[in-house]
Amino acid sequence: MKTKNIIQEKSFAFAIRIVKLYQFLCEEKREFLLSKQLLRCGTSIGANIEESIGGQSDKDFLSKISIRYKEARETVYWIKLLYATGYLNDKQTASMLADAEELCKILAKIQITLKNLTS
Repeated sequence: MKTKNIIQEKSFAFAIRIVKLYQFLCEEKREFLLSKQLLRCGTSIGANIEESIGGQSDKDFLSKISIRYKEARETVYWIKLLYATGYLNDKQTASMLADAEELCKILAKIQITLKNLTS
């Protein structure tokens, strides 16, 4: 079996954290609307990276990776909003933001590299 690459591993681990955070927000904080948005975009990053890997061409792959970058940015937004509204504390926010922003940086770097290769 082929080993996974870093973005696959990190996005999967991040999705697990997002699911656990969603469970916490629902069970402990009784928050259901913002957390659902976070769950949707935070878990879609990894799922769609898997889809991107199956892209039909380099341009298709680049297009799909660009969409994943946008999902990662959206996830950052929801984490910040949950913090600003008092649902997340400093420690939770810092940890989740660090992971989300790391994914953003990796995805941005992949985009830049692919754009340079396809130009």
